[in-house]
Amino acid sequence: MTAGVTVAVVAKECLPGKVKTRLTPALTPEGAARVARASLADTLATVRALPAARRVLFFDGSVVPPGAEDFDVLHQPGGGLDERLGFLFDAVDGPLLLVGMDTPQVSAADVAPVFDDPERDAWFGPAEDGGFWSLYLRDPDGSYLRGVPMSKDDTGAVQFARLTDAGLDVGTLGVLLDVDTVPDAERVAALAPDSGFAEALQAETVGSLR
Repeated sequence: MTAGVTVAVVAKECLPGKVKTRLTPALTPEGAARVARASLADTLATVRALPAARRVLFFDGSVVPPGAEDFDVLHQPGGGLDERLGFLFDAVDGPLLLVGMDTPQVSAADVAPVFDDPERDAWFGPAEDGGFWSLYLRDPDGSYLRGVPMSKDDTGAVQFARLTDAGLDVGTLGVLLDVDTVPDAERVAALAPDSGFAEALQAETVGSLR
């Protein structure tokens, strides 16, 4: 049973100096933005292929990116990331699967357990850096996210504990690597060599990183 699952992609407009700043100075701000656009495009393409009832772009920006034409756009409010994610999980009715734009290697297989067992209370996708790349709640409730310290080494552990302490039955998805640094980007490109992300990274780094 997959009917009723909404998939939301959390993303920001890929503007130079505003995204993937840790890829500089190895990449120019413009180059980092192009790599970020490719990461988002790959993620949107994967989500379009999922058996979702609804697709949402939870967006910080004004110009909606190509590839999101069939997504409902929900603009992010102000506040910290925990507050913004809390807003999302309060705004969507019915089961909600969240994915970020920083794991362009994500595949349908990575989130298949959610669609195989959407009646489970929650699914949690841990990231290598201690955060999380995905979160599913059968009954979305923003209070599970508000107050979780984001972008910390223990963000994922705190978020997972928040869910289990509430008595939720939480399944665990595979660990994925977020793209934050150039070594991260190179590893992800190697994992998905045929992706738009890998092509964009190669275009920006040929002759500059070796």
